[in-house]
Formats: sequence, structure tokens, C-alpha cells
Amino acid sequence: MSKIVMKFGGTSVADLDRIRHVASLVKREVDRGHQVAVTVSAMAGETNKLVGWTRELSPLHDAREYDVVVAAGEQITAGLLAVALSAIGVSARSWLGWQIPVRTSAMHGSARIESIDPTLMNERLAQGQVAVVAGFQGIASDNRISTLGRGGSDTSAVAVAAALQADRCDIYTDVDGVYTTDPRIVPKARRLEKIAFEEMLEMASLGAKVLQTRSVEIAMLYRVPVRVLSTFDSDAGGTLLCDEEDIVEKKPVTGIAYSRDEAKITLRRIPDQPGVAATIFGPLADAGVNVDMIVQNVSEDGRKTDLTFTVSRSELARALDAIEKNASAIGYKDVTSDGDVAKVSIIGIGMRAHPGVAQTMFRVLSEKGINIQVISTSEIKVSVLIAEEYVELAVRALHSAYELDEA
Repeated sequence: MSKIVMKFGGTSVADLDRIRHVASLVKREVDRGHQVAVTVSAMAGETNKLVGWTRELSPLHDAREYDVVVAAGEQITAGLLAVALSAIGVSARSWLGWQIPVRTSAMHGSARIESIDPTLMNERLAQGQVAVVAGFQGIASDNRISTLGRGGSDTSAVAVAAALQADRCDIYTDVDGVYTTDPRIVPKARRLEKIAFEEMLEMASLGAKVLQTRSVEIAMLYRVPVRVLSTFDSDAGGTLLCDEEDIVEKKPVTGIAYSRDEAKITLRRIPDQPGVAATIFGPLADAGVNVDMIVQNVSEDGRKTDLTFTVSRSELARALDAIEKNASAIGYKDVTSDGDVAKVSIIGIGMRAHPGVAQTMFRVLSEKGINIQVISTSEIKVSVLIAEEYVELAVRALHSAYELDEA
């Protein structure tokens, strides 16, 4: 007997018919003799509706009350799925975050899971009862309902799987796995049978929308095998997230990711001296702005230099405001920004053993007349910043260059 966690996203539970279908998938696993816990999202569109109501009443609302409101979506789904399971003869009960309990930080709206006590759930699972867990929520140190931020149900599912020491966590969604790139841009993109945790973490953080970044971090930390598969075609096989050692053939590049949510800021003629970076990035951190790619030009005279970095497009105004407020401390001559840029990345654990991977990327983009504005690298990825208008051309060209097209 295996212990598995099944997670269903908003489109999978969008209406009563789909909830019935989900119940049939859960029953199939129960009939196979597994102990099953299910984590659910709110029905498609419900969270946006609840967020909209809260903001309409007060743009500067209390974050604790915001969590009370938006957590209701998952509560409704959990209850409905438990009802649907009972209706087809499967013993089930719903669990809210505070009932398990899922302990989180007190950062309401974007809390982080600190601990999960699986004792009560394990007792019920051992009795053959399905645990239907409301994702996205927990209980904070102030004893108030907390939520984990957008995509938090993925995080809930993997964290529950880790706490239960489950054999596997199945993430059911509206796609049938992880692809080499976005099939909407490259029709020849291939579904991957396996992908290493590290690769998936890079792809999630670099723009791939299949899984939430924190869920992959937890899976990698606790070595929870995670399978991504389609609610509507669960026999397709999906994609397994696993250890690097479990992948026999390590191609130089596994996938191509892209993000349009990018903006570039350049500070010109700043003092070329120790501590200047702290005077720039300290105020940005205080303003809650996350900085991604950074490049500093070589100083010609030893006194002044230029520095370029990227932030998310939604945080551009906040970043510029923080820089302007600290202009005297930074000492720049002028600042420019560009919101019409995008990031394209190649990812693959095989890069460690294959020289020339980055050179291929630069050559292909050059042949297509695409100018590279910023470059950043890690052991298993290379990212470049380019003009947004060239994103699709770049992704298609790179996908073919690294022989990722479906045969």
C-alpha cells in the first residue's frame, strides 16, 4: 500500500461536473489500495472574485481580513469534494489549514509554511478515510488564518506530502506535463518524461507556469517525487520530477523558458567605489523590490561606472521611486528604464558536462539579429535580456538549435 497526495488546481474543480470527475480519479486510487490525501485549489475564478471584492471595499485593507476572505475559496472546494466522494461510497472528510494544523509565518497574504503536524491525518488515512485538504492556507503565529500567495496550493500539496512522508505527490492540472518550452510558441515542443528538481526549479523561477517555485523547492529539499499530469487525460503519463541521478540521458539543454514580466533600469556615472552597490540595492530591498539580473560596466577612469539591473515590470515604478528617494546617497548622474524587454533562458543539468552551450545560444541569437542586453548564468542555466518583440523568434530558434523539436 502506497501513500499518495493528489492536488487539483482551479480548472480541475471549476464546476460540479469537474468535481465529480475529480472524485472518480480519487476513487480510482483508493480502489487500488492506496492511502490518499487530496489538496484542492479554489474553483476557477473564485479567488480573483474574492480578491476583487476585498479591494473594492478598501484598497488599503487589513491583510488578516484579506486572508479570511480569500481562504474561503479553497474551503468551499474541499467541502464539495468531500461531499462528492461520500456520494460515490468513498469515506472522506475535509481539512482546513488550522485543523491539521499547517503552521505558517505571520506574513499575511504571502505566508511561508513553518511546520505541519500530520498525526491526526495519518490516523484517519490508516482507517481508510480520504483527507481532502484546503490548499493555499494555514494558521499564523497570531492564531489567524493565513494564505500562502498565488500558486500556494501547489506548495500546500508538496508540503503535506513531505509531512505525511508520501510515496508520491501528483499535481493534476490542465496540461499533461512539463514541456521543453511553451507549446503555444513552439508547436513541436515535447513533453518531458522526467525532469530534475534543479531544472524544474530554474524553469519555474524563469517563467514556466506549470508549478509554483516554492513547491519545487520543498520537493527538492525533502526529495518528494512529484508527477505533473492532466486531470482530463490522466493516462497520458505526465512528467516526473526526480533526482538528477534518476535521469540517464542528460542532454545539454532540457528546456527553454521565457518571461515577459521584465524591466531594465540603468544608473549612469555612479561612483566606482566599495559600498555603492549597497546604497542602491539596500533601498530596493527595503521597498520590497526583487532584483534579478545585474551587470556593471568596467570603469574607464577608475572613478565612475554604469550599472544595469532588472526587476519585474510590475515593480518598476516602485523601484524608480526608491532610487529617486536615495539619489543623493547613490550619486548617479542619470537613470533610464525600459519596460519593453524580456528574459529568455536555456536550462539543463547537462550543461555541466557539455562545453560550448552558451556560445551556441549567443551565435543563434546573433544570426537572427537579436541584440543581447544583459547576461546572467548559473551552473545549469544561461539567461539573456532582449527586446520583447523578439521573444517568440528567440525561443523558436533556440529550441531548434538545441534539437528539442519533436521528431
